[in-house]
Amino acid sequence: MRRLLVATALLACSGWAAAQAPEDPWARLPGILAAIRPPVFPERRFPITDFGARADGASDASDAIRAAIEACSRAGGGHVLVPAGTFLTGPVRLRSGVDLHLESGATLRFSRDPERYLPPVLTRFEGVELMGYSPLVYAHGERDLALTGEGTLDGQADAEHWWPWKRGDHPQSQAKDRQALFAQAETGVPVASRVYGAGHYLRPQFVEPYACTNVLIEGVTIRNAPMWVIHPVLSRNVTVRDVKVVSSGPNNDGCDPESSSDVLIEGALFDTGDDCIAIKSGRNADGRRLKAPSQRIVVRGCRMRAGHGGVTIGSEVSGDVRDVFVERDTMSSPQLERGIRIKTNAVRGGVVENIFVRDVEIAEVGSAVEIDLRYEEGAAGPFPPVVRNVVVERLEVGRARHALFVRALPEAPVRALVVRDSRFRGIGEGVRLEGAVDLALRNVVIEPAPLEPGARRESP
Repeated sequence: MRRLLVATALLACSGWAAAQAPEDPWARLPGILAAIRPPVFPERRFPITDFGARADGASDASDAIRAAIEACSRAGGGHVLVPAGTFLTGPVRLRSGVDLHLESGATLRFSRDPERYLPPVLTRFEGVELMGYSPLVYAHGERDLALTGEGTLDGQADAEHWWPWKRGDHPQSQAKDRQALFAQAETGVPVASRVYGAGHYLRPQFVEPYACTNVLIEGVTIRNAPMWVIHPVLSRNVTVRDVKVVSSGPNNDGCDPESSSDVLIEGALFDTGDDCIAIKSGRNADGRRLKAPSQRIVVRGCRMRAGHGGVTIGSEVSGDVRDVFVERDTMSSPQLERGIRIKTNAVRGGVVENIFVRDVEIAEVGSAVEIDLRYEEGAAGPFPPVVRNVVVERLEVGRARHALFVRALPEAPVRALVVRDSRFRGIGEGVRLEGAVDLALRNVVIEPAPLEPGARRESP
């Protein structure tokens, strides 16, 4: 049966993918990288201890941190320093010209009290705009800002705080609010009227630069987020470098650039409760209203451990995603469900195009490459998605259930999927294709997993 599945994939090669020989898209990468420049800050320094912060893990340092950030911004920018020690804080709001720098041994521990994250601010929940709880680290409409250093940000979310809001059987379940917010977006309720503060249960993101320009997040370790961890929204020129994200809660995506352009994610470690990286552009009516794509996204040299997906596009892609370059990443975990993943449906819609992957190593995964146009609602919508021009090359896989798992819709075929110069070892169920898939395999080796003792291999 495994051989038959591989043969089916080979027979699916046709049409656009098999006929085209476009110019090397990777020739564009140097120009894209040249446009992504991290901000530079004056050598002014503002230690939060000079403003009254105490590193005892119990005294509230919120006012001191706020005062240091405001003083730094008023002075024309510089570095707000968090020295070694543990500081308790509420939400932190970054300002233009400010680098919040956590020195080695420093920990910012965030309050678990939802009331501390009010009044509501403009944010997004699963791709929909609202006035909701402030992200733990937030900026809106700022430029030239950074979160750097060797220290740790601990959101303190756990099975008793924030995460239970995901559960449908919990008295503080998000289910009712989530449904109401999505309904408001579909009926065009103004964002200013979508207020989900006290008495509501839509979890905040951890680090969210919203409508910001020239953003750097570098070096820090981020743990125990309420929800998505690093979430640039409607932002431009964003660098996420050498961070460590260890957060196993529900919807704890590692880094979700949403409706953002010119984003570099490199050298990061992701060990998460959901997708390690998930590129998005807004959900359903809200995504189509704003029509702000994520584009020119580069992911390179990252390590992915546990998670629903290594590098994912979707599912909130109603505003389109294009020009994504993924290279030299490593992935492996028995808890990593998919390696490279695109997910959408006829409710989300959107165009996903020009996705290029090369030199990725996956030791152990569920599906190595998955494209699912039937995700969740599937065909039950009037916005058939478009997925085209996806090229995967020099992919090395050590063990997986599926080498490729692709599900198209009758009205939405997958166009121009190319896999070349790649090797898939230890494959349990070969290649699975559903619907019209325009696939080209070139110099691809798919090796079945060894049979269990006593099992028989089926004849093709």
